[in-house]
Amino acid sequence: MKKINLTISKLRNKNVLVIRFAYNNEIKEHLKKLKNVVWSQTLRSFYSELSLENLRIVFNHLKKPNWTIDYIELQPFINKSKIEERRNSHLIEQLPDVYQLELQKFKKWLFQKRFSKNTVNTYVDVTTTYIKYVLLKNAEIFSTKIVEAFSYDYIFIPNKSISYQNQFISGIKKFFEYKGYSYEEIQIERPRKEKKLPIVLSGSEIKSLFNTLTNLKHKALLCLLYSAGLRIGEAINLEINDIDSKRMLIHIKQAKGKKDRYTLLSPVFVKILREYYIAYKPEKYLFEGQKGGKYSNTSAQKVLKNALFKADIRKKATLHSLRHSFATHLLEKGTDIRYIQELLGHSSPKTTMIYTHVTEPSLKNIKNPFDDLF
Repeated sequence: MKKINLTISKLRNKNVLVIRFAYNNEIKEHLKKLKNVVWSQTLRSFYSELSLENLRIVFNHLKKPNWTIDYIELQPFINKSKIEERRNSHLIEQLPDVYQLELQKFKKWLFQKRFSKNTVNTYVDVTTTYIKYVLLKNAEIFSTKIVEAFSYDYIFIPNKSISYQNQFISGIKKFFEYKGYSYEEIQIERPRKEKKLPIVLSGSEIKSLFNTLTNLKHKALLCLLYSAGLRIGEAINLEINDIDSKRMLIHIKQAKGKKDRYTLLSPVFVKILREYYIAYKPEKYLFEGQKGGKYSNTSAQKVLKNALFKADIRKKATLHSLRHSFATHLLEKGTDIRYIQELLGHSSPKTTMIYTHVTEPSLKNIKNPFDDLF
């Protein structure tokens, strides 16, 4: 019987979920399959960010015959997290009628401002959660102090991401604007930006990834993301008529920032696409679900996750990493960064410039001073 102990420990002044066990190669290799679990030399253990969702993932992953999991030390955290989860899981219709009506009006206002459906839903969701919090605290909605209290209690303490915090701030700012308040009247500071470099797969890793794909639809979708440098939302919104095989271009309509653009249609990819089209015969959208309509983002993520596992690629790559890899590989081949900017649909060249930090030739050409010492 193999025993695994789940506990909470401190790492870099943050609570983390620690997975301890007497050395066992089978458990070690099994844990390595989880993207959100890493080894800490300091703790001499595997660990993950502490959250109820991560705990569920780890627990379910470790449920195997003859493996026992001891998580008694986590019970206070689990109880507290479940109470918080239940508190925040109420739907919009559970708010008093006056707030339901206000949120519906806010939603219509956002649509009239021509925000995308995803952005509207995100802004309404965060504003709904914020209003519930305010009602719980019996506080004034339009107050800087209550915004800061919400940010601390609901975002900082549960260790939610900076991107979520920015979504919350954007949503609340729009709600205040809708109610006639100016940004100057209620100051909401954004968190400091994280300077993260994009995750890029090498050419050989991309090839290995594609070689694992036996399903034609899956292969066509991932190959499209890389060969055209598309966002996943752009790919699943593509209609059959957006593919121009005569001019070898793909027409991206109303992408991020409500902008249209053209990007490359690879001659090699066209062969894969035609094979896929003959086999699946999509009716409207280039990629459709089993019951028609657009292919889902979630399904595409699962396809990539399985392919990464089969190709034994340990990088924490996402669907967006294929777009990052496309841009980086173009830059490495000497393509002018202005053309890359146009292909990706970036408003500013500053956004595209980040790929100069991850290109192999630019890094390999730097002579290390350590090498001159010997």
